[in-house]
Amino acid sequence: MDAKLLVTIILYGPLLGAIVAGLFGKRLGALVSMSVTTGFLMLSAVLSWVVFSQWTWGGLEPFTITYAPFIQVGKFVSNWSFRLDGLSAVMLVVVTTVSSLVHLYSWGYMAEDDGKPRFFGYLSLFTFAMLSLISAADFMQLFFGWEGVGLASYLLIGFWHHKPTANAAAIKAFVVNRVGDFGFALGIMTVFWSLGSIQFAQIFPLVAGHANDAWNFAGHSFRLMDLACALLFVGAMGKSAQFFLHTWLPDAMEGPTPVSALIHAATMVTAGVYMVCLLSPMFEYAPVAKHIVVVIGAITALFAATVGLVQNDIKRVIAYSTCSQLGYMFMAAGVGAYQASMFHLFTHAFFKALLFLGAGSVIHAMAHEQDMRRYGNLAKYLPVTFVVMTIGTIAITGLGIPGLGGFAGFYSKDSIIQAAYSAGHAGDPIGYFAFVMGVFVAGLTAFYSWRVAFFTFNGHARWTSQDLEHHWHNRDHDHGDQAHDDHAHAAESHSEPDTGDHGGEHVHLPHESPWTMRLPLILLSIGAIASGFVFAGKFIGEQHLEFWKGAIFTAANNHVLAEVEAPLWIAQAPLIVSVLGLLFAAWMYIVKEGIGARWAAAQGPVYLFLYNKWFFDELYEATFVKGAKLLGDLFWKGGDQKLIDGLGPDGVSAVSIQVGKGAGRLQTGFLYHYAFVMLLGVAAILSYALWAWNA
Repeated sequence: MDAKLLVTIILYGPLLGAIVAGLFGKRLGALVSMSVTTGFLMLSAVLSWVVFSQWTWGGLEPFTITYAPFIQVGKFVSNWSFRLDGLSAVMLVVVTTVSSLVHLYSWGYMAEDDGKPRFFGYLSLFTFAMLSLISAADFMQLFFGWEGVGLASYLLIGFWHHKPTANAAAIKAFVVNRVGDFGFALGIMTVFWSLGSIQFAQIFPLVAGHANDAWNFAGHSFRLMDLACALLFVGAMGKSAQFFLHTWLPDAMEGPTPVSALIHAATMVTAGVYMVCLLSPMFEYAPVAKHIVVVIGAITALFAATVGLVQNDIKRVIAYSTCSQLGYMFMAAGVGAYQASMFHLFTHAFFKALLFLGAGSVIHAMAHEQDMRRYGNLAKYLPVTFVVMTIGTIAITGLGIPGLGGFAGFYSKDSIIQAAYSAGHAGDPIGYFAFVMGVFVAGLTAFYSWRVAFFTFNGHARWTSQDLEHHWHNRDHDHGDQAHDDHAHAAESHSEPDTGDHGGEHVHLPHESPWTMRLPLILLSIGAIASGFVFAGKFIGEQHLEFWKGAIFTAANNHVLAEVEAPLWIAQAPLIVSVLGLLFAAWMYIVKEGIGARWAAAQGPVYLFLYNKWFFDELYEATFVKGAKLLGDLFWKGGDQKLIDGLGPDGVSAVSIQVGKGAGRLQTGFLYHYAFVMLLGVAAILSYALWAWNA
């Protein structure tokens, strides 16, 4: 089948599913809505793999399909199109594969929810918006998809709108992303102003000739390419939850777990990384902007990893892990290893979606309890979930055997760290900074990832059947992930689960999820195992030039992917720290079980600093939220009420009232008073007439 027809079906299939479920879901019913949306996503996923295989092994060349004019205002021209190249081919597989598996997973996870047609419609709408973003041939369609996934994210995070926390999280995500989108829009304006177009095919050949153009403002000169790329990266910071604009992502865990896997692990949050790699022809001529990308990425990786060490909500730990891994991807793009960045994006989609959906399986089994301190000893009750989450943990921590291989992260994350060292070796000190941060964060990643695994599946059971019965009862009244206060269960009981006789009553025990949930976990685990060694040669190896076919641009002096003779300890540093993180987690949560709880109970300053997420929420509350409120009160009470209303409507009204009261006093109701006034008037008129006559 022709590739152009395939990509058209891939793009518009999810949109058709979203229309059917969104507009006619109530009439058609949940089963039809779920079947239609899932069927279209499955079709898109299969066709995406067909296109990807044709691109990878079949010699498919880049092409662009123009469907219709989008916006035309003077020289500002945008067409609705589909651009296929190495970047979009990779993202097609990532988006449609994860989305189709999330659709299937949601059949089981959302089985008892009454809003299934709406939920599946939102999922498909998100997928269409994401496909529009990754296939855009110009900035306008890219911005359309960018805002579309933001809208769908808002709808899905706040899907359980009866929960105030879900509504607050949705609004927070929407507002924080608008901050990033403001910078993104300014970046697009800067590109159009400086290069006269928003079409990628027209812009990229012009970049080299305008690399040294400057903008003079207030006595200072700014390189236009650095300015444009820095502004565009602000948008990436918001969408990909980077430092300063990261606060929305952990709170977004209030949405259903399938949403966390689809939007906040594998697809939407990677849009910023994809955008930077897509704009590599611009970033290669923007050295200052690239350094900003490296620094923000490295700080984000460190920040999120440190916070993830002490969180107790299983989904929040994985959410902070997502922030940290996105930091790795930006580090790679910032040092010029765009291929390694996309490679980690590709592998990360499999093992992070696996971890999120695995966490959802645990939450489902534990009656929607998310606090890991109420878990323990679940391996024997959830054997499939235990195995697949162990695979995901091995993949994200990058464990492997040198010379033989390992799971996905062993190839992709290590390639980023090695590229950072290569950049430093080539004379850019920022590369060494990224290398040190990357190695250190790898150790932290191993610790908090294995902490989740050991805390959940090993050790003593910190739950009883009565706990589950209580939570199942609550669940009957509120179908949704119950977000508990992190300090609500500070005491850890080491009692075995109560499975004794209860007079014939049903005993609630953890149980495996239905096959609609387990099958996606098994398929994703295959990707977490194989995506690294199967595609390493294509993404970053000897075949990377043939694979990318110009979709990623690297300047003549960019050799970060070249082999660098480094000391053995440099090459093996990520693996060494990952093993140390594993051993420390095993000692803390298996050998010396309970020591973590005692450290947490001590409430030390470092623990409180990390547990409270570096106090970013409190800082933003004290500055931006309260500051905006004070400013609003100033304009409202001082400017609007006292100045505008006081001198305007209220002032005129007050004067009118006083004049009316004064005039009212003249209306006495006595005839002789009115006659006297009339006599005075006649006298005044006669006096004026005599004066005028004599004059």
